[in-house]
Amino acid sequence: MWWMMGENGGHYCSKKSDDLCGSQESDRGFGISRLCCILRGVDLKSILFLLIIVPMCVLGVYIHGLKISYFLRPLWESPPKPFHEIPHYHHENASMESLCKLHGWGIREYPRRVYDAVLFSTEVELLTIRWKELYPYVTQFVLLESNSTFTGLPKPFVFASHRDEFKFIEPRLTYGSIGGRFKKGEKNPFYEEAYQRIALDQLLRVAGITDDDLLIMSDVDEIPSRHTINLLRWCDDTPQILHLRLKNYLYSFEFPVDDKSWRASVHRYQTGKTRYAHYRQSDVILADSGWHCSFCFRRISEFVFKMKAYSHYDRVRFAHYLNPRRVQRVICNGADLFDMIPEEYTFKDIIGKMGPIPHSYSAVHLPAFLLENAERYKFLLPGNCLRDEE
Repeated sequence: MWWMMGENGGHYCSKKSDDLCGSQESDRGFGISRLCCILRGVDLKSILFLLIIVPMCVLGVYIHGLKISYFLRPLWESPPKPFHEIPHYHHENASMESLCKLHGWGIREYPRRVYDAVLFSTEVELLTIRWKELYPYVTQFVLLESNSTFTGLPKPFVFASHRDEFKFIEPRLTYGSIGGRFKKGEKNPFYEEAYQRIALDQLLRVAGITDDDLLIMSDVDEIPSRHTINLLRWCDDTPQILHLRLKNYLYSFEFPVDDKSWRASVHRYQTGKTRYAHYRQSDVILADSGWHCSFCFRRISEFVFKMKAYSHYDRVRFAHYLNPRRVQRVICNGADLFDMIPEEYTFKDIIGKMGPIPHSYSAVHLPAFLLENAERYKFLLPGNCLRDEE
């Protein structure tokens, strides 16, 4: 033993113990002596490691655990199967017969009917740009909104209160509203999302969709270009389900991210088979088919609401993420609102996308209505990152 009983009942660590660690007659002296001896047997570096380094590591994992997980994603998740990419040909002076032939498709005697169906939350400006872009070629606009977000937060029926702004599509509009379930204890927002998408399937049948009509499945901020939809309604033998490759933008068209957006799709409707969904449903995708402008809002309050309301609300790990001044600063810097690592499948892609998004000063090949009303929608154009507070 490295500590022993003394001749008079005291305790000591060794024969060379000093007064502090020498004989102690009281119980208190016994405790001090033993503590002293224990500390003599522990290296100072070990004490510093336990008291400083370990707590710092625990704090670091707590704060940056999600970032670490995403950075290590290539180790635990393989990339999805690549799409079969169809080259996209377009020129305003080319005949539709020539364009269909370039894609390997035939030409129809008359165009298919087109249904554009969306779940709506609060994105009034983007909905306007979307419907103005698609208006010439859509037969019926179908919109469903709820008084609940996917995360169960109550919200007003925003479209209903702005319906007068959409008189231009009123004769072609099928509108539906649905009450949120507001189930206590349910923490998975994807249940609420699935519930609303099933309701949208029913609303499509009310709108009169039939076999071989084209159905656009995409979120409000995933906007197909009008020439893409015109191509698909005129061409024959197109894929039954065709995903659309969209250009990714964040906050506005000043911050182009990449061209990897793929969730938007166009279906040739089949009764009893086609279900409204927002995941991969085929292996075929048409290149350069439109725009995906994520978190493209006019007001800071809309950013904050979206951060709390959308399906990945768990990324708001700290309350200060919702601070309006921070949100404004992040927008103008082209940084990430959730302080996340890029969602990629290789270390090369992750490292290549780390940091703020470079600014772009090009407003070429954007939706026509946006450019025709540039002053009204200047917050979406390069050089206009400042947002209204309310």
